Amino acid sequence: MAFSSLNLGTRRRAALGAASIGVVAMTVVGCSTSDTTVAGTPSSTSVYTSHSSLPSSALPAPAGCGGPMLAKMTAREKLAQMLVVGVTGADDASAIVAKEKIGGVFIGSWTDMSILTSGAMSRISKKSKTPLMVTVDQEGGRVARLKKLGIDSPSARVLAKTKTPAQTRVLAKSIGTQIRKLGITVDFAPDVDVSNESDDEVIGDRSFSNDPDVVEQYGRAFARGLLDAGVLPVFKHFPGHGHGSGDSHTGTVRTPPLAQLKTTDLVPYRTLLTMPGVAAMVGHLIVPGLTGSELPASVNPRAIGMLRTGKGYGGPAFDGVVFSDDLSGMAAISAKYPIDQAVPMALAAGSDIALWLSTDKVTTVLNALERAVASHKLPVARVNQSVVRILRAKGVLKC
Repeated sequence: MAFSSLNLGTRRRAALGAASIGVVAMTVVGCSTSDTTVAGTPSSTSVYTSHSSLPSSALPAPAGCGGPMLAKMTAREKLAQMLVVGVTGADDASAIVAKEKIGGVFIGSWTDMSILTSGAMSRISKKSKTPLMVTVDQEGGRVARLKKLGIDSPSARVLAKTKTPAQTRVLAKSIGTQIRKLGITVDFAPDVDVSNESDDEVIGDRSFSNDPDVVEQYGRAFARGLLDAGVLPVFKHFPGHGHGSGDSHTGTVRTPPLAQLKTTDLVPYRTLLTMPGVAAMVGHLIVPGLTGSELPASVNPRAIGMLRTGKGYGGPAFDGVVFSDDLSGMAAISAKYPIDQAVPMALAAGSDIALWLSTDKVTTVLNALERAVASHKLPVARVNQSVVRILRAKGVLKC
């Protein structure tokens, strides 16, 4: 998730540029088919029932979906909606939400789970000016952050070998129902990487299969089950980690060339991203023929542009929320870019939400984002587009 260091500009330019977010018309933001509801399920786009900020302009509200609501938000509040950060527990979450009005939190393996079991997370979200995205990695198998709470399931590979897609949907709905009761609204699952790695490798048994059609069938079933429970599913890791060399947690990952990904790893996305009410996560992947040799997909405008438009791999245009993968704890990014550089890069490249693992740099990151707006590295129209997508996913906007 890389342009070189941001042109930071002067403090006065930062203030003017960030304030302008509130007044630029959102001429390219509209209502897409991703707002419709999966038949027989709850609304699939709605998974939800202080810092001194720059004021919004008093000029007329931006045109298009969400214009009046955007006009009521300060520039910094809009940028804060684009951040999801890991928390250690209820006090940590409450403090950062009160101070910076961030868009969401991430529940990790290090988080004190009483934030969920006590109901504190739900209370914090309800007190927030805008409902929070409360996110978790709950794939099943090796990636089950809530296992200590008794929420567990087999790995994707085991599911594909032992259950039908219909049974997988029922299982995913059960998981979704349990985590939704705890206040979680977003699951970074299912993993729809296509892979023949051995079970214990970086993707391994997190993948349903090395057959793209099997991955599509089971990924769709798992996502539908989460949607049935009112949880936002997130397909990952676009454009495909399953045949990559290396582990992005520890260093650079290079995939096969784009031409090969089109016949394997990208195949599931051609249909999965037509589902209403889903999101996608972009991996820290070097893809020959797409990203160049230095700029991973997570911070690469060409890669995220391909995800958005569908052009280049025969996929659909996608107007759902796009998350970065973790920007602070994975060496593929963190070894090259500090968090206050990585986040502006990821958002400028086209992601809607930047994800990382702690709250200590949130204010620093928001300051950097305001400077990125002032220096035109992060266009105002892009911020407004992203905030509209985020508010739709939270059920705040219905357009």
